[in-house]
Amino acid sequence: MESSGSQSFCGTCLAFSRTRKGLVLIGEIALCVLVLVCYGASRTPGYTGLAICELVFAALVLLAWGCRLPPRLPILHWGWTDFIRCVIGCLLFLITSLIVIIGHRDGAGIAAAVFGLLAGILLGYDAYITLPTRQGHTAAPTESPDGA
Repeated sequence: MESSGSQSFCGTCLAFSRTRKGLVLIGEIALCVLVLVCYGASRTPGYTGLAICELVFAALVLLAWGCRLPPRLPILHWGWTDFIRCVIGCLLFLITSLIVIIGHRDGAGIAAAVFGLLAGILLGYDAYITLPTRQGHTAAPTESPDGA
């Protein structure tokens, strides 16, 4: 009985990883790892914190959506949470990458900044596809259940 439950869990996670959102999250994780490695090898390792935070957040979102946690936990608005994560990550990656490209001259730092620009663009695209108003949410009823 446990093997079928674990197969359905793995099947659910694999099925989500094949969707557009799943592929974008996997791309974000891969770019964050590349940025982390390049910043770690450069003369400016102080910028690794952004890559670590975005890597952890993207992995948690991938795990949550892969496990179909949002329908089970409706207390948190998952669409807006993911949208805000993407917008903040996009802006921070773009700003940090531009600072490093303009001010630093080591090869690993420039490579990290280029990967950071790509991560910022991918996070911007992720914000666009997860914008909750594009998904057609309906308004919650404002009347009391008894009709008064």
